Amino acid sequence: MSSLLSEPGAPQRQLPYSVRFEWGLDGARAIVPRADLAVVVDVLSFTTCVSVAADRGALVFPYPWRDTTASEFAAHHGAVLAGPRDSEGVSLSPSSLRRAAALERVVLPSPNGSAISHELAASARHVVAVCLRNAAATADWVHATLPPDAVIAVVAAGEKWAYGTLRPALEDELGAGAFIAGLAAAGRRNFSPESEAAAAAFDAAEPRLASVLRGCSSGRELLEGGFADDVDIAAELDGSSVVAVLRDGAFGGAASAGRL
Repeated sequence: MSSLLSEPGAPQRQLPYSVRFEWGLDGARAIVPRADLAVVVDVLSFTTCVSVAADRGALVFPYPWRDTTASEFAAHHGAVLAGPRDSEGVSLSPSSLRRAAALERVVLPSPNGSAISHELAASARHVVAVCLRNAAATADWVHATLPPDAVIAVVAAGEKWAYGTLRPALEDELGAGAFIAGLAAAGRRNFSPESEAAAAAFDAAEPRLASVLRGCSSGRELLEGGFADDVDIAAELDGSSVVAVLRDGAFGGAASAGRL
């Protein structure tokens, strides 16, 4: 342990803890290197969309930007390019993915969870997408799949302020906390204080989770924009048993427990 603590950047990397929690792309760059698993959490858009799509057996390709390169990326993968949340058809709205007549391969571009996932696809050993819908199932699957001393890096995507800096988002802390609480319930140990705090936040909010999501800044923004269904879907705690694993650049349902 002393050798770990003497490594450069050990405090920011949350060494020597096995379960770590940070925010945004910079946080991911700090705690994901050399981790066995990266967990991306973006509850009020990306990872809930991934969960809904995975329930339907679809593949989701993360991408950071919605521009001409996104169209080319989607065409290359034979996938539908999702539009902004307020667009017609498949979009960054989980309800649009649930009601789509057919859904097989979709590119979901966003500057938060999708951008983080896209970058981690090239560097992390393994990546999963977690939201409140699949937090418990993913925690159980991870516990069955990885050894007790595996390093698990949990990254809450957060939102962006108008000038581009990170805005920590309560819903992402709660999604991360639900997953971390699931790991603790399964018998995992050696949590960083940051990850313990996220789990405690979830435990405090769980009895009134739906109202908390509706009352937080991001939830209110969606309600005011006419996307109450998306908030309701995001609040479906443990509503899915499908684990969303990133393989070959796309999130899809895990084949079976005990396999990455």
